Amino acid sequence: MRFLPLLCLLCGFSMPAAAQPTLFPARSGDAAAPTVIVYSSLDEPLARPMIIGFQTANPDVAVRYEDMLTGEIYDRIVKETDAGLKTADFAFSSAMDLQVKLSNDGYAQRSDMPMSGRWPAWANWRNTAYALTFEPAVFVYHKPSFTKEKPPSTRAEFVDYLKRQGSAVFGKIGTYDIERSGVGFLFMARDQEQFGDIWSVIQAMGAAGVKLYSTSSAILERVSDGRFVLGYNILGSYAADWASRHPDVGIVLPRDYTVVMSRIGLVPQAAATPDLGRRYLEFFMSKEGQTIMARELQIPAVSPDVAGVNTANTMREMLGGQLKPVPVSPGLMVYLDQVKRARLIARWNEVLRLQ
Repeated sequence: MRFLPLLCLLCGFSMPAAAQPTLFPARSGDAAAPTVIVYSSLDEPLARPMIIGFQTANPDVAVRYEDMLTGEIYDRIVKETDAGLKTADFAFSSAMDLQVKLSNDGYAQRSDMPMSGRWPAWANWRNTAYALTFEPAVFVYHKPSFTKEKPPSTRAEFVDYLKRQGSAVFGKIGTYDIERSGVGFLFMARDQEQFGDIWSVIQAMGAAGVKLYSTSSAILERVSDGRFVLGYNILGSYAADWASRHPDVGIVLPRDYTVVMSRIGLVPQAAATPDLGRRYLEFFMSKEGQTIMARELQIPAVSPDVAGVNTANTMREMLGGQLKPVPVSPGLMVYLDQVKRARLIARWNEVLRLQ
C-alpha cells in the first residue's frame, strides 16, 4: 500500500489477521547476529523500507517483525510482562491510548534518545512514548458530485451542505462506527473537545442517513465509485492512498480545525534486548528514518529536522493553528475509561437514532 503526500493531493479499516513473524537476516551475513524483536500494527510490506533503512545503518542486527493488531500488541506485552517473560524490544502502534497506557502503567521503559530534547513536546511523554507520525483526519468527497460547488471545508459548511441537499444525498454519507473503530472513537472524542457544537454535525449526518463502517476502505471505496458523496473524519494517510489510485476521490483538511493522530513507538519494560529496541527507536526518530517515513512510506513525518511536503513542518507552515495534534499524554487514557466511553457512545447512538 502506498500513500501520496496529503498536501500534494490537496494542491492540485478492516485489519488483516495477525501474520506470521517475518525474519530479516542481518545484512552482515552473520547467522548468529543479535535480533531486534518488533511488534507493529504497520503492515509488513509497507514497513519494509524502514526495516531496510535500519539494517543498512545497523548491518550487524537481524529484525524479527511481527505484524499485529493494535489490541494484540497491548495484550501480548502486558501478558508476557506479567508472566515474567521477555517481550518485544520495540512496539509501534496506531492505538495512541493503549500505547500511553503501557507507558503510564510501567510496561514501557525510559529511552533517552539523541533527538529527545528536540522532539515536539506534544509528541514525547517523559521519554517513554514517542509520536513518530503526523496523520490528519480529513473530509473525503466524490469529485464529480462537486462540479457546481466546492466541497465543505468546515463542519459548519458540512452541516449546511447536508441540509441544503436533503434527499439528494440521503444515504450517501459515510463515517466510522465509533463502537467498532478505535480511530473513529478517538476522532469523535477529540471533536467533542474541540468543537462545542459537534452534536449538530452528528445530528445532521443522522438526518442524512449516514452509513457507519469500522474501516477506512469501506468508506473510501464508496466515495470513489460515487455511492457516497462525502466521508467524515477519515484517516488522511488511507485517504491519500485511495486518492492516488482513484482520481474521483478528493480530500479536504477541515479549515475550522483538523485533528491529527500519531503512531506511537516505545521500548517495553520487559524487552528481551532493550538496547536494540532503542537503536530501532533511534533510527525511527533520526533524520534518515523520518525521511524514509515521509518519502517512501508516504506517512507524514514528525521530526523538526525533516522538510518537504509530507511533514509536520510543512503542514504547520501552511495550516498553522488549524492543526490539532493529539498530545501523547495520560489524557489519552480517558478514552479507555469504560464509563466515559459508554456515555459518549450512548449519546452518539441516541443522536443518530433521533433522526
